[in-house]
Amino acid sequence: MKPFLALLSAIFFISCNTKTKQKKDNDTNAQITYEADWESLKQHETPKWFLDAKFGIYCHWGPYSVPAYENEWYSHWMYVNADNPEAKNGKPSKYYEHHVKTYGTLDQFGYKDFIPMFTAEKFDAAEWADLFQKAGAKFAGPVSEHADGFAMWNSDLTKWDAKDMGPKRDIMGELSKEIRKRDMKFIATFHRHWLLAWYPTWDETTDASYPEYAGLYGPKMKKGDFIYPRDVHDLDAGVDKYYPLADKEFNEEWLARLKEIINKYNPDLVWFDNKMDVIGEDYRKEFLNYYYNHGEMNNQDVVATYKFYDFAKGSAVLDLERSRMKEKQPFPWLTDDSIDWKAWSHISDPRYKSTNRLIDFLVDVVSKNGAVLLNITPRADGTIPEPVKERLLEIGEWLKVNGEAIYGTRTFEVYGEGDAEIVEGHLSEEKNADNTSKDVRFTTKGETLYAIVLDWPNEGEKVIRTLKKGNEYLKRDITSIQLLGHEGDLNFEIKNDGLHISLPKQKVGNHAFTFKIN
Repeated sequence: MKPFLALLSAIFFISCNTKTKQKKDNDTNAQITYEADWESLKQHETPKWFLDAKFGIYCHWGPYSVPAYENEWYSHWMYVNADNPEAKNGKPSKYYEHHVKTYGTLDQFGYKDFIPMFTAEKFDAAEWADLFQKAGAKFAGPVSEHADGFAMWNSDLTKWDAKDMGPKRDIMGELSKEIRKRDMKFIATFHRHWLLAWYPTWDETTDASYPEYAGLYGPKMKKGDFIYPRDVHDLDAGVDKYYPLADKEFNEEWLARLKEIINKYNPDLVWFDNKMDVIGEDYRKEFLNYYYNHGEMNNQDVVATYKFYDFAKGSAVLDLERSRMKEKQPFPWLTDDSIDWKAWSHISDPRYKSTNRLIDFLVDVVSKNGAVLLNITPRADGTIPEPVKERLLEIGEWLKVNGEAIYGTRTFEVYGEGDAEIVEGHLSEEKNADNTSKDVRFTTKGETLYAIVLDWPNEGEKVIRTLKKGNEYLKRDITSIQLLGHEGDLNFEIKNDGLHISLPKQKVGNHAFTFKIN
């Protein structure tokens, strides 16, 4: 009897101390796995599909694509005239000057007047999804809503959406179907909190100064009120500009729109821009609680991302913007970057990155336990610029040959070797130089080690110094080495200064080169 009682006691103790609590949802009678507190939300595990996927594509596309001027923040900066509190030295922004010169004064032509021009008449969701698939992406989707407040889905919560205005099509719905047809995961990205940050209702402004729907959000303010108090998170993150905090109305609408996206489109990943800390913490926790439990009820493995401190560490996947990690990390992470050095949306004078740079970036990030979400820049009519297509197809061709060293891989004992020094930090990517043949990045899969060299060596051989005789990393002997895209084994010799691999006489491929070490 005593052992039986002891067993019952142990079971009771375990059940009462289970990290992940479960209860019944009153409305659906479904199992609820998570609660809206950080400790419960931290129990959510990053799904295997994300750990394996490594590469995704999304796009900034909306009414701001019509003016195609400078960047996707046109909807804000066009209103910064000389009287605006954000005008530097009392001078209007170049966006304002461009707008007045091109379209007329703000009372004659506001941002809302771009919406009828955003017709997307050449948009073809199937064509886009084909391109994403050929590029090698494993997850993809659109910006659901940017800081202009225009929803790219068929919303029941607002008339300012792509189904009721502009294209008069459910952009998210069409893309979600076509992307999933091709066995890719569907993602939704969300920037709505910036609407509060950049469209407060200034007492001094007239109705003509902002889009007619912007004044619905944010507290009434005066010029001197455009800050909120510092806290330790902001100080640690180096944030030096502060915005008003959301009121109950804005918080509730923020959450309602996200729940609508989840219910209508079941995204596999929901991505957020930074500054989400203007949203009340309870609402942020409630979002994760709702999303994670929705995934559980639908037997769907979902991912949420955040920047800086916007979610509690460990409750979602950390995302960087136009940057990367200097070292390998023990946790999975994501970085988002644009194919254009200058902007995230289509502009009239883009400066596209080279395919070589994009591939090297992907390889470096993957070697450090990260994944890349690459932004592309469709035109307002729904066509994708040819230089963008070319780069995506070239990435796809590279992945056809070298994808086994990317997809489904895990990190090695060290991420790599070489002379390249990485500058970390928000928006730091342009500070990093291109890689050379000295730069090697490692990935693993089972018993195989991949050594990816980021440029073709000119010496007739490649020496990988990390794998020298007696190194502390390889636990077994090397039996053979191949170069992906080249037939046959390569000659090699392990010496005191490194692993010497003889190269084929002819260069194989145009970008990073993968040695498969068995």
